[in-house]
Amino acid sequence: MDTGPHSLMYRRYALGLLMAVNLLNYIDRQVLFAVFPLIKADLRLTDTALGFLGSAFMLSYLLFAPLFGWMGDHWSRTRLASGGLVVWSLATALAGFAPGYRSLMAARATVGVGEASFGTVSPGLISDFFPKEQRGRILAWFYVAIPVGSALGYLMGGILGQSYGWHAAFMVVGVPGILLAIPLALLRTPARGGDEGVANAPAVKVTTRYAPLFKNRSFICNTLAMAAMTFAIGGLAQWIPSFLYRVHALDVAKGNTLFGATTVLAGILGTLAGGWLGDSWQKRNGKGYLLLSGWGFLLGTPFAVWAILAPGLTGCMSAIFIAEFFLFLNTGPLNTVIINVTEPAIRAMAFAVNIFFIHALGDAISPSIIGWLSDRRDLRSALLITPCAMVMAGILCFLCGKYVENDMARVTE
Repeated sequence: MDTGPHSLMYRRYALGLLMAVNLLNYIDRQVLFAVFPLIKADLRLTDTALGFLGSAFMLSYLLFAPLFGWMGDHWSRTRLASGGLVVWSLATALAGFAPGYRSLMAARATVGVGEASFGTVSPGLISDFFPKEQRGRILAWFYVAIPVGSALGYLMGGILGQSYGWHAAFMVVGVPGILLAIPLALLRTPARGGDEGVANAPAVKVTTRYAPLFKNRSFICNTLAMAAMTFAIGGLAQWIPSFLYRVHALDVAKGNTLFGATTVLAGILGTLAGGWLGDSWQKRNGKGYLLLSGWGFLLGTPFAVWAILAPGLTGCMSAIFIAEFFLFLNTGPLNTVIINVTEPAIRAMAFAVNIFFIHALGDAISPSIIGWLSDRRDLRSALLITPCAMVMAGILCFLCGKYVENDMARVTE
C-alpha cells in the first residue's frame, strides 16, 4: 500500500528488509554453482548440460520479467515481491528432492519465475523511500546483497554439499525465505516516484506509456553495457568454483569457501565504493555514474585475464579479488542511471525490460557458451571470453555518457 511520508527509522527498516530479501535471492541463486561438481558426478552430465541448468533459471527470469514489470506499475509492489519470495524459496527447497536432471531443471526454472517479480519492483521501491541525490549510495547498500548473498551461497552450498550431498544444500537454503514473506507483504511504501511524485499522472495506453523506453538512447546503451557486464559476471560466477576444482585441485568445500570469502570482501568494498564515488562524481559531472563504471570495467579487465591464466592459486585469487572489486563498482551507478533516465510511473517496466535484455544477452547464454567451449577445449580457454565482454561494457558506458544528461533533463521537466 502506498502511503505518505515515513520516518527515517521506518525507511531504514524498509531498506534493511529489502536487503535481507535480496540476500536470500542471491543465496538461492548461487547455491547451484557451488555444487556443480557434485551434480556433474552424480548425474553424469557434460559441461554443456551443466550450463543449461543455469540458463534455465535465467530464461524463466527474463521471460517473466516484462509481465511482472507491468504488474508492478499497476498493482501492489510489496505483495508482488512477497509472492515471488514464496515461489522461489519453495522451488529452491524442492530442488533438493529432484531425482534427476529434468526435475532439477524445472525447479531452477521456477526459482527464476519467483525472483523475477522481486527484481522488477525492488529498485524502484527503494528509490521512492529516499531523496534523488542519495540514490547511488542507497542502491549500493541494497546491492551489497549480491556479493554477500553470492558468497553465502557458495559457502553454504560447498560445506553442505561436501558433508551431506547436493540435495541437502538446496533444502536448507530454501527455507528461510518463507519467514520474510509476511513482513514484506505488509511493508508500507511511499507514493510512486517518491520526491518526484506521480500520484496524479494521467492514465495512458500501455503502448504510449512504454514506447519511449525504446527511444531512450541512455536507457538502451546502459542496458547493453549491463548485458555485457552480466555476460561476464554470470559466466565467471557459474564456472569459477568448477575452475578452482579442476585447475587448482581444490575440493568443493575449500574452493567455494575461498571463492565466497573473496567475493564477499571484494563485493562489499566495490559496491559501497561505487555508490559513494558515483554520487560524488555525479555531483560534479552529469555523466559521473557512467564514467566511473566505464573506467571500472576497463581497469578490471587485465586482472580478470590474469585470474584465468595465473599458474598458482595465490596469483589467481589475488587477481579475482581485484577483478571482482572493479566489476561490483558498477552495480549501484548503472542501476541508478536506469532510475534517473526513466519516468517514475514506468520504472517497474523499465527494470523489467532491462532485466529481460541483460539476461537474454548475458548470463542466460554465457554459462552454456562457456560449457560448450569447455567441452571442446578446456575450461580455462573457455573462460577467456569473459574479459572481452568487460571491455565491451566499458565502451558502451562511455557511449551512454553522450546521451545521459539530455535524457535526465527530460525526466525532470
